[in-house]
Amino acid sequence: MEDVNDRLVLKQNLAQQTIEKNPRSTALISYKNYMEQVITAMADALFITSNLGKIKKVNRAAQQLFGFSEEELINQPISMIIDDNQVLIKAIYQNSYFQKKFQNFEVICRTKNREKRLIAFSCSVIPKKIKGLEDIVYIGRDITARQHREQLTSTQYAITRILSESQSVKQVIPQVLQSICQNLGWDLGELWTPSQYIGTSIQGHSINAVLRCVEIWSSRLISVREFKAITWQTTYIPGVGLPGRIWIRRLPLWIQDITEDRDKRRSQPAAEAGLHAAFGFPILDDSEILGVMVFFSRDVQPKDKDLLQMVGSIGSQIAQFIKRKQAEDALVESEERYRDLFENANDLIQSVNPSGRFLYVNRAWRETLGYSEAEIANMNVFDIIHPEFKQDCLQRFYRVLSGEKFGQVKAAFVTKDGQTIFIEGNINCKFVEGHPVATRGIFRNITQRLAAEEALRDQQKETERLLLNIIPAAISKPLKEKSANIAEDFADITVLFADIVGFTEIAASISAIQLVNLLNPILSAFDRLTEQHGLKRIKTINDAYIVVGGLPTRRPDHAQAIAQMALHMQTAIALFNTENNQNFSIRIGIHSGTVVAGVIDLNNFTYDLWGDTVNIASCMESQGLVGKIQVTEDTYKSLCDQFLFEKRGEIEVKSKGKMTTYLLIGRK
Repeated sequence: MEDVNDRLVLKQNLAQQTIEKNPRSTALISYKNYMEQVITAMADALFITSNLGKIKKVNRAAQQLFGFSEEELINQPISMIIDDNQVLIKAIYQNSYFQKKFQNFEVICRTKNREKRLIAFSCSVIPKKIKGLEDIVYIGRDITARQHREQLTSTQYAITRILSESQSVKQVIPQVLQSICQNLGWDLGELWTPSQYIGTSIQGHSINAVLRCVEIWSSRLISVREFKAITWQTTYIPGVGLPGRIWIRRLPLWIQDITEDRDKRRSQPAAEAGLHAAFGFPILDDSEILGVMVFFSRDVQPKDKDLLQMVGSIGSQIAQFIKRKQAEDALVESEERYRDLFENANDLIQSVNPSGRFLYVNRAWRETLGYSEAEIANMNVFDIIHPEFKQDCLQRFYRVLSGEKFGQVKAAFVTKDGQTIFIEGNINCKFVEGHPVATRGIFRNITQRLAAEEALRDQQKETERLLLNIIPAAISKPLKEKSANIAEDFADITVLFADIVGFTEIAASISAIQLVNLLNPILSAFDRLTEQHGLKRIKTINDAYIVVGGLPTRRPDHAQAIAQMALHMQTAIALFNTENNQNFSIRIGIHSGTVVAGVIDLNNFTYDLWGDTVNIASCMESQGLVGKIQVTEDTYKSLCDQFLFEKRGEIEVKSKGKMTTYLLIGRK
């Protein structure tokens, strides 16, 4: 007999675990298949490696990006595609230890054919129960194209800045070579010219030119001592070697691998130095070629059309800079002959280059503005221009550079101690082969003269103001020019007479000062209305107020303007009564017709009117009704379409007999 209870229980438990495990296994397999599909469909490259960097899994995007098959990558170190992978792995673990996100870490990678790719990796560590067996997940995105665009932009900007800030050709060429190499990631740059150095005018049309290397810049990451030694001793004629072919073609040229080029003199040394890709471009000004720049890289690189297009533009910029500097040097040499003459001149003389930097200033300039020669050497012409004149001077400066000619110009300079100096003079620009090389100015200090003129103008303005208070501007100007009596016929005008009713009785009971204080606000209000409606006040006699429309400047709506003035005068009297607790009324008369107006007394400068029109307008007022505006039939006919009237009827007018009159009520 054998007791099998324990064994039966064990079998039952095992069977139960098997039943429970099967669904979990099925779910796990399904999830694994799902993740495989996700990884396969990813657009970004994915690698899974061991903690030592051995590749365990890759997706399709990674294979396409780097040109390897899955079989070629599995069980291979990640260093197969990533340079300096140990630094990357160390950084991944360090960030995981501090529980930081490790994203967009940019590293240089290599494809199967050894082309560089800049990849932004996001990485993480997959922990396991046994420490030291963790896996690392790499998800990378190719940002090579973006980096290349940024490199081209930064290179163009850097070259432009160098050319704008450099003072000489010898200073600018090494900086340009270095800037192109460093910004674009190339290892060596050369300048070839048909002379010992660019600085004299070389006619590049000659096919008999002999090209020599006159400048080399190389990265410290490469050893090219032997290659440089051979380059210094090498000469080319046009059409031979990379520099010679560019010289003949006058176009940028690209060589994917210089070691396979037909140039036997430098192909072998280039291969020994580890140089492969090369490109070059001419320094070309119109049809004249001044030199050739050539660059080398340790990598084999396919032709980059965007890069060649950009360096073609850079070559033109450098050529323009060289030609401008040559012209500036020649100009400075020429101007030395006149320096002694300029130094003894009393005028302020200056010469500046197209960037605004001072090339020369004379003794009078320095003494007037107070700057030393050392300070001037670091100054721009716009540093001394007064802020109020800076914008105008900047526009004039560029217009002069474009060839425009100016007569006298005025501006203001600021001295070292902050004083403003007003100047007047001439500026012109010197051109060499159609390009501006320097602007020259000769100025006089007119500060004291302007101060005297300003004082004189102030006196003249005060005189003008006083004269215009007496006679109209249209009369005062010819009066000043002719100094004779001026009178003129006006066939179509309207005259207004106004009188404050009862004012004579009030004047008899108060003092003269009280009378003036009472009358002044009323007449001031009338003056404002006269100016508002564009009319001319002829005179005031005690409380009488006389206004005319249509002279000295003729206007077709003179009657309408006078009518509006009369209505507003009634409003002004009502407002005055309210504010001053008075009970004044005005009586207004209006007539339209012909007058003679002018100045006949040059001692008193009195502008006045004569004629029946004036007399009739006066009668319309004196024989009018209190608080009313009485007009003649002539005025009524001009206004009846726009204003409301009440017919008063016929009244007896002195020397005129009976006349039909109307009362102006308001505007329609």
